[in-house]
Amino acid sequence: MDLTIFNESFFLTVEKIMVVLAVVVFAALQYFKAGYGYLRTKGWGPMIDNKLGWVLMEIPVLIVTAIIYIYAQGWHRLTATILVSFLTVHYIQRSLIYPFMMRGKSKIPISVVLMGAVFNVINAYLISGWLFILAPEDRYTLSWLYSPQFIAGALIFIFGMVVNLHSDYIIRHLRKPGDTRHYIPRGGMFKYVSSANYYGEITEWFGFAILTWSLPGIIFCMWTFANLAPRANSLYEKYTKEFGEEFTSLKRKRLIPFIY
Repeated sequence: MDLTIFNESFFLTVEKIMVVLAVVVFAALQYFKAGYGYLRTKGWGPMIDNKLGWVLMEIPVLIVTAIIYIYAQGWHRLTATILVSFLTVHYIQRSLIYPFMMRGKSKIPISVVLMGAVFNVINAYLISGWLFILAPEDRYTLSWLYSPQFIAGALIFIFGMVVNLHSDYIIRHLRKPGDTRHYIPRGGMFKYVSSANYYGEITEWFGFAILTWSLPGIIFCMWTFANLAPRANSLYEKYTKEFGEEFTSLKRKRLIPFIY
C-alpha cells in the first residue's frame, strides 16, 4: 500500500475537501432529489436491481476497513478495534443483511450506487486511517473506554441504530405482498418525524463522532446530515402532496423531533 495516502498533509487535505463537498452536496440536494426509493425518478440514468445496488454501494466500507486493519496490524490497537467495530457492525447490517430484507423489485440508479460507493471508500479510508495509523499512540488507550466521550457516544450510537432498524422494519411492513400503494409510516419515532429512519442514522453517526472524538467522525456525521436532511424534506413534501390533511394533521417534524 502506498504510504503517501497516509501522509498527514495528504490526509488533512482530503478531510478539508470532504468538508467543503459536504456543504456543496447539502446545497445541491435542495434542488436535485436523490432518485431512489420513494423519490425514484428516471432522470438519474440506467438502473440495476435494488438489492444488488445496495450491496455494491455499502460493502466498500467493509473492504477498505479490512484492508487498512490488516495493513496496520490493527489487532495491536484494541481500543481502536472496538471503536471501528461500531462502524463495521452498521455496515455488515447495511450491506449483507438489509438488502436481502427489502421487499418488492425496485431498482436504483447506477449513478447513485457509484457516488455512494466512492463516498464510502473515502469515508472508510478517513476513519480507519485515523484510528489505526495516524492517531497518536497514546490517544486511544484502554482508559478511553471509560471516558465520558466514549460512554455518551456509544449510548447515542446504540439508540440511533435501534431507531434506524425499527423504522426500517416499519417501512418494510407497510405493504402486503403484491400491494403497490403508498402508506404513511406510523409507530416508533414516526410519531415525531416523517423520516424516522434517517433520524436514527444521523443519530448513529453523531454518536460515533463523539465516541471517537475525531475529525473523520465529524465529517462522516456532516455527510450523513448533508445527504439525508434534504431527502427528509423532499419526503415530507411528497407525503404532504400525496396524503394532504391525513398527513399534515399528524403534525410531525421532518427529521429532528420537535425542531425540524
